[in-house]
Amino acid sequence: MVKLKPSHRPTICIRPIKPSDLEILEQIHVELFPIRYETEFYKNVVNGRDIVSWAAIDLSRPADRCDELIGFVTTKIGLAEESEISDLLRYDPANSDQALHILTLGVVEGYRNFGIASSLIREVIKYASSIPNCRAAYLHVISYNNPAIHLYKKTSFKCIRKLSGFYLIDGQHYDAYLFVYYVNGGRSPCSPLELVSLLVSYVSSGTKSLATRLRKSDNKALKWAKCKETRSLMPTHSKRSITSDDYTGCECV
Repeated sequence: MVKLKPSHRPTICIRPIKPSDLEILEQIHVELFPIRYETEFYKNVVNGRDIVSWAAIDLSRPADRCDELIGFVTTKIGLAEESEISDLLRYDPANSDQALHILTLGVVEGYRNFGIASSLIREVIKYASSIPNCRAAYLHVISYNNPAIHLYKKTSFKCIRKLSGFYLIDGQHYDAYLFVYYVNGGRSPCSPLELVSLLVSYVSSGTKSLATRLRKSDNKALKWAKCKETRSLMPTHSKRSITSDDYTGCECV
């Protein structure tokens, strides 16, 4: 069992997975995931056969352990039109547009909460974005894995679908969520549901705007009436200094 606990904040480095990682890669997969993968899968990963992958290592560990995996992510890229998210993408079949499928992502227990998984995801996004005809990265997560769901939302993946009975583990079916991160203009046109939501939002905001204008109009009428009675000019609003509250559309970073 891989049980590592750094005595201090680790010095994390991301590198490609290589053939010497085979044993530890399989060991960590077995410990982290309820799904069992064929030996051929691990061989394809470490040899880069149709799979692109990265490893996280801790350079602060002793010399004989500093290159040992403490985290990993494996991905596979394929044609967008053949992916299960083809209906969610804006792509050109004639251009052989692609989509990147994140197969597995994991960090050993003692090294969690150091931002390693986020770093691995950023590496995937950077890679997908660097391929001009790649339109998205996507993945599945089992419905009860709340830490993973939180991680993907934090890294700006969008939960697109719930897939009923997607996983079969020990004879029992479990639901999964499909998450997508769009790159290179791959986001699809609005779905009918999104169009309805946008329309409702637009009508609601328009109604509020109209009500606001009517209130302002009433206030002006009242103030003008007072002006006529006193035969003096009165401003419909007083001057005020601009504060940070006025810039609600801006964010400090």
